[in-house]
Amino acid sequence: MAESLKKDIDLSQYPHINKGLEGIVAFSTTKSFIDGQEGKLIYAGYTIDTLAENATFEEVCFLLWNDRLPNESELSELKTKLRKERSIPSAVINYLENTSKKAEPMAVLRTAVSMLSDFHEVDTENDKEFYLNKAISITAKIPTIIAAYDRARNNKKIVEPLSDHSTAFNFLYMLNGEEPGDQAEKTMDLCLILHAEHGMNASTFTNRAICSTQSDMYSSVTGAIGALKGPLHGGANQQVMNMLMDIDEQDADPVDYVKGRLKRKEKIMGFGHRVYKTMDPRARILRGMSEKLSRETGHETLYEWSEAILKTMKDEIGIDPNVDFFSATVYYSMGISPDLYTCIFAMSRVSGWTGHYIEQAENNRLVRPRALYTGEKDLDWVPVEER
Repeated sequence: MAESLKKDIDLSQYPHINKGLEGIVAFSTTKSFIDGQEGKLIYAGYTIDTLAENATFEEVCFLLWNDRLPNESELSELKTKLRKERSIPSAVINYLENTSKKAEPMAVLRTAVSMLSDFHEVDTENDKEFYLNKAISITAKIPTIIAAYDRARNNKKIVEPLSDHSTAFNFLYMLNGEEPGDQAEKTMDLCLILHAEHGMNASTFTNRAICSTQSDMYSSVTGAIGALKGPLHGGANQQVMNMLMDIDEQDADPVDYVKGRLKRKEKIMGFGHRVYKTMDPRARILRGMSEKLSRETGHETLYEWSEAILKTMKDEIGIDPNVDFFSATVYYSMGISPDLYTCIFAMSRVSGWTGHYIEQAENNRLVRPRALYTGEKDLDWVPVEER
């Protein structure tokens, strides 16, 4: 910034400027709490460890939408509603079958979710029950969209959703065309729980900012998907798998590979976090899953490489892994294509996004931050022929 411009700026009028909004409180919420120093994550009062051990994804959805766990009848009712909302309109199926087979799955998901708004009843009351019904519908349809596109791009027949079973079971069934085993369903369900909500991250902030304009939930979720698509947010898990595959293709030693990238000042995806100062608690849970799954499915080498990379990063620059690091190996061990990883992230996180949308809508104020202008002022006009 030019010295003359610095003199013109009264910084007392901009008391909370931080690059990337780090440390800035934009909203209050009951959806989740992160203790970065202790490495603790809480959803509406319950630690992620408690939920990972005891809950189902459907229970977590109810928790994030209602700030409490469901009783038996409420959970049964939610499961029934989710199952009834799994099918997607024929126009959306037509799009999935005819769009480019080389398109990024997250780009396709973004478009398909936006299309869903054309087929949902418009309600001028916009009460909580209506918002909940929208949240249920979107959450139920996203797994169908992801699985349908993956099969269409691979020239396979699209599998209709089931009218029973869990979200995790149904997704794996639609994706692979066969019923998953108990362990696969349990693993997928746990992954959905771990990714459901995580404070005021970029996609959640985008979602709430769009909601604050009184735009519809489909717009907010579409915008959130666009934010999650970026490699510095949800796309990091795919980049982790790309790194592991690159090590394999080069027949490289993982330790030497990482040290070489660090020496060249290249970013190692899946490490570090803006909030956690210790290991991400979700990474801790996924680490155990990764070890078990890799050994069961014959991918021990990937897990061993992951452990070697983890130790190297800790020894060299003192950085712990985040949720993306081990989720990559978990998904790969389940036979899921790496370019679908971020879509699965979205399939889970929509529960948190819609919970935040409901919370924002109930006590809304338009999001309108200020910007510090650092450009020139009062320039003289110069005719085009003299520029």
